Order: sequence, then C-alpha cells, then structure tokens
Amino acid sequence: MTAPWPFIGTEARSSAVVGDRAIRRDYEQLYPGVFVPRGVEPSARQRAEAAWLWSKRRGVVAGQSAAALLGVRWVDGRAPAELIYDNRKTPSRLVVRTERLAAGETFALGSMRVTTAARTAFDVGRHTASRVSAVQRIDALAHVTGLTVIEVGAVAADHPGVRGLRRLRSVLELVDGGAESPQETVARLALVDAGLPPPRTQLRVFGDAGEFVARLDMAYEDAKVAVEYDGAQHWTDPAVRQRDIDRHFALAELGWLVIRVSRDLLRYRRPTYVARVEGALRERGFALPTVKFVADHQRLAS
Repeated sequence: MTAPWPFIGTEARSSAVVGDRAIRRDYEQLYPGVFVPRGVEPSARQRAEAAWLWSKRRGVVAGQSAAALLGVRWVDGRAPAELIYDNRKTPSRLVVRTERLAAGETFALGSMRVTTAARTAFDVGRHTASRVSAVQRIDALAHVTGLTVIEVGAVAADHPGVRGLRRLRSVLELVDGGAESPQETVARLALVDAGLPPPRTQLRVFGDAGEFVARLDMAYEDAKVAVEYDGAQHWTDPAVRQRDIDRHFALAELGWLVIRVSRDLLRYRRPTYVARVEGALRERGFALPTVKFVADHQRLAS
C-alpha cells in the first residue's frame, strides 16, 4: 500500500509515514525532495500539488495547473506545473513566474493558494503561445467555472502595462464557454476564421409541443443549421450511436440540417468542413461574404 502522495521526503521520514527503505524502493522524486510512486504518471492536479510542496508551500498554483484544480479535464499531466513564486531556480517540468497578484486573485483550496478562475484565464491568455490553444484553455475554464470575459477584463485592468495584454485581448474576443471539448473550440474557430458568423453554442431545441429534443454543440438558429462534433464515443458506443440516430431524425423532422464534424475532418479536410457549413447556410438563405479558408500553419495555429 502506498502512502498518500505526493509527499515531501523529509516529512514522511520524520513522521514515520514512509521509511527510508520504502522511499528508495517504491518512490521517485518528481521535483527535488517531493516523491511520487515509482513508475506512476501523475495527473495535472497531482503535479500541481507536488510543485506547491516543492515551493515549501509558499507558491501560488497558477496557469494550467490552477485550471486543473478548478476542474478542467483537459490539462495534460505531463506538461510542466505552473506556480507564481519568488524562486526562479526551478527544476525541469516546472514553470515559475514572479508576477504581482492583486487582492482577490487567489483563493484557498485546502492548504494551497490557487489563482481564481479570472486570474487563471488572465495568465493563460497571455502566456500560451498558440492562439488556438489559448482559446481552447479559456473556453474549458469558462465552461466549468462560469467565468465571463468581463471578469477577465477586470483582472487585466488591475495590471496595466504587463506583457501579453494585446495577445490576451485577441484571445478573449474568441472565447465561448459553451465548448465542451477542445475539438469543439477548434471546430468553432475554423468557421469564424473563414469569415462565417460565430455560431451559438449549446443551443437547446424543443419540439412543437414544448418537449426537449436536443442540445446542439453549435447552431445557426435562424437558418436551422447545426454543427455537431462527433468524438470517438459517437462511433464506438452503440448506445450513444443509437441516441444520435434518433436525435438527428427528430431534428430533421423539425427542419434542422445537421453538419457532423470529426477530428479527422478538422485535421485533414478542414476546407471541406467549412464548405459544408457555408453551403448549408447559403441554401437556407443566409447572405454571406466570400468565405476564406485559413490554413493550419497560418492564423489557426498562430
């Protein structure tokens, strides 16, 4: 049986929670002095706690590490943990920033100090190199916390002149907390970057008698054109597959045209995806400007 982890080795030894022999045999250092079970890949939440322990419990968990602690599911546990702390001599797979925190920008999560959702988004939007990744991350954070762009803007107003504000503003213009997965964000941005109107996310559709029919990933309500992202479970889980079939039949009866998009379509045939949505909107009478396709290596990956 393993001890609760991560833990500081000196504390575990002094309290006899884990002996020297067990530490040498069963554990390894994730960060100097901080141990995890040997051969176990920690989650983003566990890596965040280990980083905080490395800081002698003085650091503030920030960035993507804070997002994980706030409930975001899509944070990679292999990515470096992030802290706001005054020690820049950091080990590998740990990012430490010495930044000012204003009042109200942290909260207590157990014994740890963690940046609030708004401050976390403020940091993520400034420090994430890829525009798409930044939008994905803030979308996910907004989805699980109810965070608004206005709240992030209020944090930015308390930090005039800091680096990355221009990048942050361009990212916030595209944030939509309705996205339920990073790929849904990519699907939405592909349409926006092509010049199509932003679709509405998570639209609830009701039948003629007021009964609930479906909740759509993205939709152009006036045109009754929906865009649905199909993850792997839509193809591998028979129950999900059958619900999709029934749901799409009910939507068709109400006059909805559903465009389905997969990960492969977004990755390898994005112009086809954009053209399908554009064609459906034009068919339904939408007046659209000339739609352009933006390649992955251009704006979509910038």
